[in-house]
Amino acid sequence: MPLLHVPIIDIHPFLKGDDSARRAVAAEVDRACRDIGFLIISGHGVAPELLARMRAVSNAFFDLPMAEKQKVAQPAKDVTRGYIGIEQESVGRSRDANATAGDLNESLMIGPVDAVDPAYASAPAAGKHFAPNLWPDAPADLRDTFSTYYREMGQLATQLMRIFALGLGLDEHHFDASVDKHISRLRVRNYPAQSETPVPGQIRAGAHSDYGSLTILATEDKPGGLQVFNAAGEWVDVPIVPDCFIINIGDLMARWTNDAWVSTLHRVVNPPADAGAASRRLSVVFFHNPNYDAEIRCIPTCTGDAPKYPATTSGEHLRTLFVATQNA
Repeated sequence: MPLLHVPIIDIHPFLKGDDSARRAVAAEVDRACRDIGFLIISGHGVAPELLARMRAVSNAFFDLPMAEKQKVAQPAKDVTRGYIGIEQESVGRSRDANATAGDLNESLMIGPVDAVDPAYASAPAAGKHFAPNLWPDAPADLRDTFSTYYREMGQLATQLMRIFALGLGLDEHHFDASVDKHISRLRVRNYPAQSETPVPGQIRAGAHSDYGSLTILATEDKPGGLQVFNAAGEWVDVPIVPDCFIINIGDLMARWTNDAWVSTLHRVVNPPADAGAASRRLSVVFFHNPNYDAEIRCIPTCTGDAPKYPATTSGEHLRTLFVATQNA
C-alpha cells in the first residue's frame, strides 16, 4: 500500500550514523519519493535561529511600501532575481497553459551568492542562471541573512542528494559532480491576508510541480496552507512540524529516475474568508537545481524497459518552465 500522507523522517542517522543507519534512512526516503514525492525531515542540523532571522528580515521587506519593493523588481521573465508582485505569476501554468489567474502571493528571490569560474558563469549555455542578485537597501541585514541561509541550504541539499543516491542503489556521491556549481534559487513568498474575495479558481499558488532536483521548504502553520495530490487522487494537507523542513522532489529528479520517483502536484489554498490577519503566511523556499550543464538522463538503476524522456540539461529545462509561468 503506497504512502498517502507525508511521512516524517529523521535524517540525523545518515549525517552521523554508521553504514547500516545511513542505509535505513535512504530506504525510508526512497519509499517516500516513490509513493508521494514529499517528506518532512528532522535531525537536519540547521540552527533555528537562522530561520528566525530569515523570517524577520523577509517580513520587514514585504512590509515596505510598494515603491521600495519595486526598486528590486524582477528585470526580465528569464531572470530569476528580485521582487515579483501579487498576481504577476501563475505557477499552475507550468502544467496547464490555461491557468491564467495570478497567484495570490508576492516574492523575493536570489540565486548563487558565491563566485564560480567566470568562464563557466558567462558561457553561452549559462544563460541568465548566474545573473547578479538584486539586493534591497532595507532591511540592512537582509543580504547577509539571505546569503548565509542560501549557503546552509546548499550544504543540506548536497546531503539530501547523497541520501537520494544511496536510496536509488547508487554510490552516494553519484550526483556530486552534477550539483557542485548548482544554480539554485532561494525564494521567500509572502501570502498576505486576503481582504477581497479571489476570482473563481484563484488561489495562493496554483497546482504545480517543482522544476528542479529538490525543494527545501520552511513555512508556517497558518490558515490557507500547502496540500499535495496523493496516489489516491486526494488533496491532503502537509503537516507543519516545528523545527522540521518539508522536502519534495522536482521534475528533473523524476526524469533522472524515469518516473520511479514522483514529482507530485501541490498547491497553496486560500484561507477561510473570515481568517483575517492571522492568515498572513511566509514561506522560505530553497529550490535546489543542478549545474546548468548537468545532463539529465535516466540513471542506470531506473532504466526499466526504456527511458521515457530524451536527455536534457538542467539549465534549459529550468529556463523554459520559469518563463512559462510569468504574467508580466
